[in-house]
Amino acid sequence: MQAVQFDSHGDRDVLEYGEFPDPEPGRDEVVIDVKAAALNHLDIWTRRGLPDIDLEMPHIPGSDAAGVVDEVGDGVSRFEPGDRVAVLAGKSGGGDEFSRKGDQTLAPDFHIIGEHVRGVHSEYAAVPAENLTPVPEGVDWETAAASPLVFQTAWRMLRDRGDLKAGESVLVLGASGGVGHAAVQIADHAGAEVFATASSQEKLDYAKELGADHTINYEETDFASEIRDLTDGRGVDMVVDHIGAQTWQDSLKSLVKGGRVVTCGATTGGNPETDINRIFWNQLQVIGSTMATPGQADEVLDLVWQGEMEPRVRETLPMSEIARAHEIIEDREGFGKVVVVPDSEL
Repeated sequence: MQAVQFDSHGDRDVLEYGEFPDPEPGRDEVVIDVKAAALNHLDIWTRRGLPDIDLEMPHIPGSDAAGVVDEVGDGVSRFEPGDRVAVLAGKSGGGDEFSRKGDQTLAPDFHIIGEHVRGVHSEYAAVPAENLTPVPEGVDWETAAASPLVFQTAWRMLRDRGDLKAGESVLVLGASGGVGHAAVQIADHAGAEVFATASSQEKLDYAKELGADHTINYEETDFASEIRDLTDGRGVDMVVDHIGAQTWQDSLKSLVKGGRVVTCGATTGGNPETDINRIFWNQLQVIGSTMATPGQADEVLDLVWQGEMEPRVRETLPMSEIARAHEIIEDREGFGKVVVVPDSEL
């Protein structure tokens, strides 16, 4: 088969699209004939190299893909050849105290397909059956590939970890990115008042189309000051911050007393200066969130499949143009997700 791969960490020039051995299903695995795959910022970090993660090389990146079941292992009864499926990338071995309570994301061995083990940016991919979710007829492959990781991540952040309630106010930073644009829709669906930041008027217009009530161009104004003006000095109940060091202090400044900041990432750095005095005096909550349980993922994806939410796709490219796909993500071009399709499907 043909697969995206790299033999060493580095810049975009380490990426290749070439031959790789065809996968064979293990006992509890399914081989997918991939029809479309999608990128996340995680793919950039994996390519560059992450601390304490020693990958088997060559590595196939990619955590998001959708396609048709081609083969199933002897222990698989949930799927059969011809089924339409999408990948849920979070994985644990089970048996630990957290998995037994139904939250695999807290398991000591929790890992992500494409980050810690070989991923799904290839013509075929072998994936554990428990990491697949059915895709109904009528859902196009781009939507099926682009939705799972960002929507499950944003859903757990806002609805589970953040316990968002109707009538509350939410500030979503980086609303043009994958998690950001999913968070805007989920907050709007929950009945919240949604504030969103982005770097251009075009991106802000898209955010409004998806449910943002107020938009802020962070290139032109200080978003913490703008939030204070828009809320008559009160601040918002929740900030969704996956940006990190560059925005952390202003995220804290944007919160009402007793408010909470929820984070799932740190694309500008993971060790920001922080204002402990503000945190304890204003009784703020700092909440971390990673991926989602299969049940949480299925819950939000049902809304996507029904058309109540949608992934915006900024560009679709052949897998052979994977370096260009990475460039779009790194340079923050456009709004939404980048999808890659195996060249054999074009």
